[in-house]
Amino acid sequence: MSNTKPIWEIVDSKKPAFIELSDSVWDNPELLYREHKSVALHRQRLQEEGFRIVDRVAGIDTAVMGEAGDGGPVISILGEFDALPGLSQVAGIDEQKPLEKGGNGHGCGHNLLGAGALLAAVAVKQYLAANNIPGRVRYYGCPAEEGGAAKTFMVRDGVFADVDAALSWHPTAFSGIIPPLTLAVTMIDFRFSGRASHAAVSPHLGRSALDAVELMSVGVNYLREHVPQDARMHYAVLDSGGRAPNVVQSEATVRYSVRCLKSADLDALLERVKDVARGAAQMTGTKVDWNVVTAMSEVLDNPPLYKLLHKNMMELGPTPFDEADREFACRMQATMSPDDIEAAYLGAGVPQGDAPICDIIVPLETRGVPMLGSTDLGDVSWVVPFAQAGSATYAIGTPGHSWQVTAQGKTPAAHKGMVHVAKALAATAIDLFTDPVHLEAAKADLHKRVSSTPYVSPLPGELKPQVPA
Repeated sequence: MSNTKPIWEIVDSKKPAFIELSDSVWDNPELLYREHKSVALHRQRLQEEGFRIVDRVAGIDTAVMGEAGDGGPVISILGEFDALPGLSQVAGIDEQKPLEKGGNGHGCGHNLLGAGALLAAVAVKQYLAANNIPGRVRYYGCPAEEGGAAKTFMVRDGVFADVDAALSWHPTAFSGIIPPLTLAVTMIDFRFSGRASHAAVSPHLGRSALDAVELMSVGVNYLREHVPQDARMHYAVLDSGGRAPNVVQSEATVRYSVRCLKSADLDALLERVKDVARGAAQMTGTKVDWNVVTAMSEVLDNPPLYKLLHKNMMELGPTPFDEADREFACRMQATMSPDDIEAAYLGAGVPQGDAPICDIIVPLETRGVPMLGSTDLGDVSWVVPFAQAGSATYAIGTPGHSWQVTAQGKTPAAHKGMVHVAKALAATAIDLFTDPVHLEAAKADLHKRVSSTPYVSPLPGELKPQVPA
């Protein structure tokens, strides 16, 4: 960096407490809608920084909002803090070694995501107050991104109705904006009900729900040839009906995630999947019913806001990793396959190099091989101008949702990537507060997009967030 900005200096002055926050959340990995320790840690930091706090946002126990400032526009910065099952791992080592067998772990870096987003919001709060700038900054601590779609429920309940723009980030292998290319998804459970019987003495009296689940899988597999190219359908059997093979299984449940590039195409594909379920029930003499578990829309683009965020990332330059960071990243890369590393470069759309950890800002218009997933940030992007950055916090080639992500979640490199992107988010928020042209352009772009295709929540109106048993 050839120069510095006051907002960057505020971030640096505040960073020790937020590195501690990130590490504390890493130490307490909690799954969707159970992030009670994590949200308490975030709430404590909001309180200590003087934010006005709203608990149980949208009626969700582990969602929190903090607001600071008065008048002016409302700019929100979104954080997350949920972990993943089965990814427990000792920090800072280059071998797989769970802290707790089968335990949870921050295999997607949400400990960093939440702390970095909150650090940015705190810096913006201090800057607005110091310079008497009207405006309100909000931090939303959002639970259950991993499979719970909490933000979709928050959008449906009007949480973002008075927000003028929203920003977020995610730990990644490469620094730059995260391309707004995701899949709309509905997660839906199919429950088959049949009739139990003795599988040897009276098999003719049984009606197997497990047979129905298996036939549904066959039908959906044939369906894959006849769906849009970007569609995805995958499943997990939640209940196979029991472990006794000499009993015809009377109940069985399978969960499907059905994804499409556009929400407008998803309903039609869902109906075809439901038809397959109906057919499987008819073939087996069983009954089927279903219920939606969660759903998320695709992320909408907003070029004015993405360009502004990228501009601030370019002004910052790459994260200043040192030789120790690079040495540990090399050791982590030794745990990966060449295919993992190649896939990371292909996804980023940049030529493969020798650096074990990212030393560039990926150019704005660069598009690599699409790595299509889903996020509940998509629904936020339909109701408020939204942009998201990626910041390098781990070695290039690190597989997502892996023990390697967990292992790197408390490293100096991860902390540097978190603090660095907080500067970009904070600077972008200040630009939105101080130059109305940026906010007007972002709002106009969103208005144009939703005028032709209005937002419709993908959630059934009566559905509530489902806390796992």
